[in-house]
Amino acid sequence: MSIRSMNERMEINEQVLIQLRRIVRALDLQSKQLQKVGLTGSQLMVLRALSKQGPLTANQLSQAVNLSQGTITTVLDHLEHKTLIRRERSPQDKRRLTITLTEPGRDALRQAPSLLHVNFLDAFRQLSDWEQTLILSSLQRVAGMMDCSQAKPKPVLDPECIETGLRYLTDDTEDAGC
Repeated sequence: MSIRSMNERMEINEQVLIQLRRIVRALDLQSKQLQKVGLTGSQLMVLRALSKQGPLTANQLSQAVNLSQGTITTVLDHLEHKTLIRRERSPQDKRRLTITLTEPGRDALRQAPSLLHVNFLDAFRQLSDWEQTLILSSLQRVAGMMDCSQAKPKPVLDPECIETGLRYLTDDTEDAGC
């Protein structure tokens, strides 16, 4: 069977999943390059945000790089341990901590590879403005559809899961994972 006929038989949502997996794999490979300089993607995003926007609070950083409050705290702890950032009390409000990029942080930022592969960046920059905007809009839509934090729990309609769940409620010795 040819690839084309196999793709025609696949539902479109399965094809979307395959393309998402390709994107995740490419990001993982690029992340490995980043690890060679001792940073994670989240750490680099935080350093870039501080470089572009100046000192920020943890909450502002969390929003700027789209990381949860718990994750941003862990990322900041690691960056502070590496002396790439500094947490300082605000002179105007002693209750407020601001995060500042240090000189070693600026150096790390200059030495770090891109978060996106150079081939992608070159190809993306060659697209017209409307094509770039279309891709961004589509990705924002996909990300929104996949955002589990916004999702409300839905009833399980799979009979096997319902049966397993009922067994779980009546017999706590079995594994009820679906």
